[in-house]
Amino acid sequence: MAHRKARERDMLDSVYSMLALVFILVACVELCDAATVVDVYRLIQYDISGVPFGSRLASLNHHAGSLHFSPGADLSRTVVMIPVRELNISFVTEYVSRKHPLGGMLFLLPEIFRLENGGGGKDVREKEVVKNVLLELEKLLVHAKLPYPVYFAFENDEIDAVLDDVKKNDATGQPATATTGGYKLVIPIAEPKKVASPTITNIQGWLQGLKADGDANQLPTIAIVASYDTFGAAPALSVGSDSNGSGVVALLEVARLFSLLYSNPKTRGRYNILFGLTSGGPYNYNGTHKWLRSFDQRLRESIDYAICLNSVGSWNNELWIHVSKPPENAYIKQIFEGFTNVAEELGFKVGLKHKKINISNPRVAWEHEQFSRLRVTAATLSELSAAPELLESTGGLHFVDETSFIRSVQLVAESLARHIYGYQGKNIQIFADNSSLAVNPSYIRSWLDLLSQTPRVAPFISKNDPFIMALKKELADHTDEVIMQHEVLDGMFTFYDSTKASLNIYQVASVTFDLLLLLVLGSYLIVLFSFLVITTRGLDDLISLFRRPPSRKVEVSQEKLANDNYECVMV
Repeated sequence: MAHRKARERDMLDSVYSMLALVFILVACVELCDAATVVDVYRLIQYDISGVPFGSRLASLNHHAGSLHFSPGADLSRTVVMIPVRELNISFVTEYVSRKHPLGGMLFLLPEIFRLENGGGGKDVREKEVVKNVLLELEKLLVHAKLPYPVYFAFENDEIDAVLDDVKKNDATGQPATATTGGYKLVIPIAEPKKVASPTITNIQGWLQGLKADGDANQLPTIAIVASYDTFGAAPALSVGSDSNGSGVVALLEVARLFSLLYSNPKTRGRYNILFGLTSGGPYNYNGTHKWLRSFDQRLRESIDYAICLNSVGSWNNELWIHVSKPPENAYIKQIFEGFTNVAEELGFKVGLKHKKINISNPRVAWEHEQFSRLRVTAATLSELSAAPELLESTGGLHFVDETSFIRSVQLVAESLARHIYGYQGKNIQIFADNSSLAVNPSYIRSWLDLLSQTPRVAPFISKNDPFIMALKKELADHTDEVIMQHEVLDGMFTFYDSTKASLNIYQVASVTFDLLLLLVLGSYLIVLFSFLVITTRGLDDLISLFRRPPSRKVEVSQEKLANDNYECVMV
């Protein structure tokens, strides 16, 4: 009896070993399919007054496809991989506007956009072409509600190889499916959650002017303002080097230059200079509004005028001054003439754009309009001749032309200095090249490099973010009485997290291949199992495994027959 149980135990151990082998082999088939893993950046998801916009899903688990799909193909479970340099904007427009079912979209950005270093030659031309395509794409995606995941990624050798294979399969009329196999794109991420009470931070610095002996009156003030945050189709990529990183760097360089003048009482001007780095620019300049509301009446009335810097880093031969008051206004004429004279000396033009404020419309087109609503004279200096629409063209992968940008800084610094020191109309260069007060290209370049690598979408920046603290420290190095103001973003805007993820690309076999593999594997295991049993237990044990055991009824009948025969013998 014990010997029989031992044999059965050995037999079960053999069966368990075979089953374990099956599971291991199947697991290996699944785990060895991974082709590559890449970082991806999700299209923004937000609400305005409860109306949803952007991509409403984050997780992804569909087969990959390309723009070479067959006409009439079902793409409801397909992620279309679209290189931006080959973008068919009509395809995207059709699927977005007509709400065709899609599994998702993956836009592939050129590698040259990974770092906005300006580039040269061919890179500049290619950037300009792709930039225009991105502007059109961004405008389309940001203002639509998309019921599927939309991601951006940078091209590399691995993902290019995957795309080439996908294109070949689609061109032969055999797109990736569960039956045919192909590539599968998987992003295992939790569904997005609302960002609770997003914070916006304003940073203020101050340079105190010099009062004359016995002068009890408050000195007039000039305000230099720039909004530092951005908004783009992909928050994790919204660096906005020109919009509005250029305005931020221009403000910091102007602060550095005037700190040199104001550090010496002999060259300190009789104007206070107020520097403001504001947040919430893309959201109706919400931070600027709250910053100005925090001013006391005396400070607000002391402001002679304010210059807001917006996108001043990539232009050809003309900048624009945007104002709310009529051009005939004495203050506006003074500002415009001062900037025009300096621009002519630097070899370019400055135009004037007047746009009257509609008090009944809550939409704020330019930052200076927040000043104008409080009856403070203000203007915006920009390369843009017209204001972008709400949440449009305010922080994507745009780049700065260093030469143009340096001329913008020279324009602002010289114009302000001539006003402060009373040199209007005089051809006097205070910040002349090769002087101790010259604009510093290295300083500008270092800050542009930082901003070109730092996404700055306000709802995703904490008040203690290293970038915020870096701005505060830099302003504190050049100005006095640096103050940080923390506010909550206007409640009409709601944002969702999950802005960045990892994309797993798997190369999967077809169902036919899987079935054939299982058949071969099963046959192999049966042969192996039979061989092991024969060599260790003998052929009889193998046959006994497949022999049908007698039923319970037969066993009972045989036992009853045996008992009857025994009784007959006894009798």
